[in-house]
Amino acid sequence: MKSAYVIVNAGSGGGHDGDQVARLTDLFARYGASAEVHLARSGSEIATLARDALERRPDMVVAGGGDGTVSSVAAVLAGSELPFGVLPLGTLNHFAKDLGVPLELEGAVARIVGGQPTRVDVGEVNGRVFINNASLGLYPDIVHDRERQRKRLGRGKWLALVWASLAALRRFSFMHVRLSVDGRQRLRRTPFVFVGNNAYVMQGFAIGERMAIDRGRLSLYVVQRAGRFRLMQLALRALVGRLDQERDFEVTFATEIVVESRKKRLRVATDGEITMMTPPLRFAVRPAVLVVVGADPARAEAG
Repeated sequence: MKSAYVIVNAGSGGGHDGDQVARLTDLFARYGASAEVHLARSGSEIATLARDALERRPDMVVAGGGDGTVSSVAAVLAGSELPFGVLPLGTLNHFAKDLGVPLELEGAVARIVGGQPTRVDVGEVNGRVFINNASLGLYPDIVHDRERQRKRLGRGKWLALVWASLAALRRFSFMHVRLSVDGRQRLRRTPFVFVGNNAYVMQGFAIGERMAIDRGRLSLYVVQRAGRFRLMQLALRALVGRLDQERDFEVTFATEIVVESRKKRLRVATDGEITMMTPPLRFAVRPAVLVVVGADPARAEAG
């Protein structure tokens, strides 16, 4: 029987408790794996458990939670050859969706236990790993304000997000940045810089989807002809699924990206987690360093 070391974020999604531990233990046993399930109640505890799993070398390590949880565990496992599975127990589950992991819990467990390992890339910025994307400018400010409203005003996540977005669009000052893209220099005035681990689809309703995570490249998205009214138009088109990649973004693919700014510190979002970083920001792709189990084979072949 395979051994699985499972790390579940107790606060992700609607929350998880001892009943979820028992359910996961039973599901893994049903599909041929002995699962040791741990509930983590903080980001530091998630990282500590991931390091413990790395030392103990089970047949697989599984992270259950949102993209922040998955990213924290992936950062520890990248380069280790230890198979990594993802349970979509968060709110958005971008990484699980891009892998083609079933969003229903039993289906995800069955795929993870019975699936074949495949390799995917991760990105990093100033040494911090990300599995989905990293950004600076407007989006990190919105996330920062959203969390402030949740803690101080007690607003729900989605209501806080709406208010934070409206406030950011009203007050945000545009950034002047120097971009070095595989050595090619360019200056831009923009509300945000978005760097993806491989290419994202910014078209119609497929906003933020990736068809492949194993092409060994970063994608860089900068808003074209940025202005405050233009930014409002872009936000509205995103809400109704009318984005057009060629019209709305300057898109470049690279293996190394450097972002320079006059500011001494920049707020950077990596997989939804906010960190203050000192520029220059150095982005790189680490190809095929994460071994995942549970990805949809048909999707991998199509990608």
